[in-house]
Amino acid sequence: MALKRSLGLLDATSVGIGAIIGAGIFVVLGIAIGYAGPSIVISIIIAGLVASLTAFSFAELGSAIPKEGGVYAFAFELISPLAGFVMGFLWLFGQIVAGAAISLGFASYFVAIFPMFQIKTVAVIVALILTGLNLIGIKQSATVNNVLVIVKLAILSLFVGIGIFQIHPQNFSEFSPNGLMGILQGAGFIFFAYLGYGRIAALGEEVKNPERNLPLSILIALVVSIIVYILTALTATGLLDYRILAQSGSPIAEAAGATGNYTLVAAVSLGALIATASVLLTNLIGLSRVAFAMSRNSQLPKVIGKVSSRRGTPYLSVLAMGVLLTILAFVLDLKQTAAITSFAILSTHLVVNLSAMRLRKRMPDSSKFKAPLYPMIPALGFLSCLILMFSLPPESWIVVGIVVAISGVIYLIVRKRSNNASST
Repeated sequence: MALKRSLGLLDATSVGIGAIIGAGIFVVLGIAIGYAGPSIVISIIIAGLVASLTAFSFAELGSAIPKEGGVYAFAFELISPLAGFVMGFLWLFGQIVAGAAISLGFASYFVAIFPMFQIKTVAVIVALILTGLNLIGIKQSATVNNVLVIVKLAILSLFVGIGIFQIHPQNFSEFSPNGLMGILQGAGFIFFAYLGYGRIAALGEEVKNPERNLPLSILIALVVSIIVYILTALTATGLLDYRILAQSGSPIAEAAGATGNYTLVAAVSLGALIATASVLLTNLIGLSRVAFAMSRNSQLPKVIGKVSSRRGTPYLSVLAMGVLLTILAFVLDLKQTAAITSFAILSTHLVVNLSAMRLRKRMPDSSKFKAPLYPMIPALGFLSCLILMFSLPPESWIVVGIVVAISGVIYLIVRKRSNNASST
């Protein structure tokens, strides 16, 4: 059964903003500030430029190949089934780890407000609730997400609107405590906050007029998010010494506290809950759709690709991804998972840019959206992703290398069994 095209331009853009603005700015910002200090603003711009370069590749590929699966579908169609499987496997791994970290981020803010609850318990409950919402249907999920996006943007605007007039210039005196390397490390970590912009491409078969709406929604969501991030980080580091923010699991709420306005602190804490819930919702949407696409191509068990005749959702895929994410929420550390997720997704973005460079040769007239300065933009996208990868800790290289090796072995085993079955 085919999926339903239910999402217009506003819905798709909202999915992108909902996926981007969340745990990254509310939680990982503190980790990134620990490396970059007040120059985190430059780190955000660098990470945003890297994301923008690859966003053009996503936009052109999404217009040319409006299929479910995003990076998996692009690699499968334009490079090889092996590349598609490895990228799909790696993307699923990175997003499951990210989803678990987001669940923990939500739980941390929740427990800070309601200390009688346990972080792990809250993380599991929110993951299960949002898995259930995904089962109801994409349109219903998108409607809830639209509301969450409006509320969290309003709260961040309130934080900036109040906080920016109370900035202490002396907090910028030690602007870049760790120099250029610190700025790049900050960019590597804060890239976690941009991961959602590619999620729109994973919904290619559920977007109306995808040739137009997919590229537009990707670029609009990214531009809005970059502006919001710059203003938020500038306000936070101006309100409070960066060393305090670096030690905080709730850096924006901590910065809001420096204004003495406790209504603002409560609003920011509520915004963090809404933002992380919104990101987790879209995270589960993207995860289930990539798993669905891999199942349809016989690279995951066929049963995972079953679509509900009533709801039009790949319900078994939603359940499988939701359960995995919930289990991993028990065993993860935020700093390590942010680095591993950033590295894993940057790795898949290398392949997105390679796919974009091959698109015009393999399918020259397929896309209605043409990225400017071809092939310079995808080439720069590839190079910039590689540079950020080198700024991340060595353990992220090791973990992702193991995942890639395992996925390659699994692909070869599956292909061998398939060949044996077809020859008998």
